[in-house]
Parts: sequence; C-alpha cells; structure tokens
Amino acid sequence: MFGNTEQRKNRRFPSSARARIPGAFSGDALLKDLSITGCRIECTEHADVQEKKEYAITIYPEDVSGIGKFDLLGECEWLNPGTYSCDIGFDIKRSPTGKVFQRYVDYLTWRSSTS
Repeated sequence: MFGNTEQRKNRRFPSSARARIPGAFSGDALLKDLSITGCRIECTEHADVQEKKEYAITIYPEDVSGIGKFDLLGECEWLNPGTYSCDIGFDIKRSPTGKVFQRYVDYLTWRSSTS
C-alpha cells in the first residue's frame, strides 16, 4: 500500500535531489522524499524494478545543501506507474556512506523546519 503515511515510523522530508539506480533506468530520477528508513523516487521513463528486490541507489543532493553524493541499498516496496512518470517506494536497508546520508536527512529536517 503505497503512500500510507500513517504506517510510517519516520517522517519523510521533501527533496529535490537526483537519484540513479543502475540497470533500472538510463538517466536521473527525482528523489521526492526521504527519511532514515525509506524514500520515494520518481522517474519519467520506464523503470525496470521489481517489488521485494534490493537495488543500489546513488543520491546526488541539491548543490545548495553542500552535501556530496551517497549510496543506499533499498528494497522496492511498491510501484505506482503513471502516464508520464513512475513513483517507486523503497525501504532503506543500509547506507555504505552512512554519515553523509545522515547529514542529508539532517539537512532536509532543518530545511523543513524553516519553511
């Protein structure tokens, strides 16, 4: 059940970072939201992903954040294909670059509290 925010353990924060999933689609996608435990990615082309399968995800934060790229390992929980885009929900299993990932979540938390 995608988009059910009532079942989430952690609040998701809006993002406009770029995301890449090698082998799933050819270009960049948009990281729509992120928490320490999950994320939602929107791509504007066919995404070759399957539910319950793990994927390597590289995140490229907005330049204004001052935070470098980082990697995540996410398990696809749901797919929502649309006419012009596809939303994909992931549970985050781990981050090999955990400190950078945590800095970005902290940045999104701060940005959300100041808007």
